[in-house]
Amino acid sequence: MSAPPNPEHASGGSHYQPSTPIVALILIAFILATILILRSPSPSSGSSAPTTTTPGATTTTVHTTTSTVPRAQVRVQVANGTNVSGLARTFTQQLLTQGWDTLPQMNGPHVSATVVYFNPGFQWAARAIASAERFPASAVRPLNGQNPVPGAASDDIVIVLGPDAAALG
Repeated sequence: MSAPPNPEHASGGSHYQPSTPIVALILIAFILATILILRSPSPSSGSSAPTTTTPGATTTTVHTTTSTVPRAQVRVQVANGTNVSGLARTFTQQLLTQGWDTLPQMNGPHVSATVVYFNPGFQWAARAIASAERFPASAVRPLNGQNPVPGAASDDIVIVLGPDAAALG
């Protein structure tokens, strides 16, 4: 006669329980992976413009790529191009409260009017800043390799404040 089956072993499967340090390590790895995913730039999305053809014509498709970068990831450098003390600090604080990633303010070359330079892919940000700060649309210009202030090449937006900004500030 055999012994009756033990109900504790009847369910089959594993009864492995990882130790507390293993569970903590897995949890930390999960949290770090989540942070990295959330901080990485979002992938660009592409869209195709529709095309029409006529007999004998060649067909081309135009692809446009847009990328949405949060304000907090757009590096904005503000430089004072006037003799007004503290002007760059004032505008840097305003941009910071609007959610932009502002760099430490600095003095820049003297300009006759404010210029909002942008590197490729950040024209939208330059326009948004110019509009919010009441600069004219003509103030927005591509950086095109210029270096109006030290380190400008690696900044997304460089603003050199002119006398018009002093009147607004």
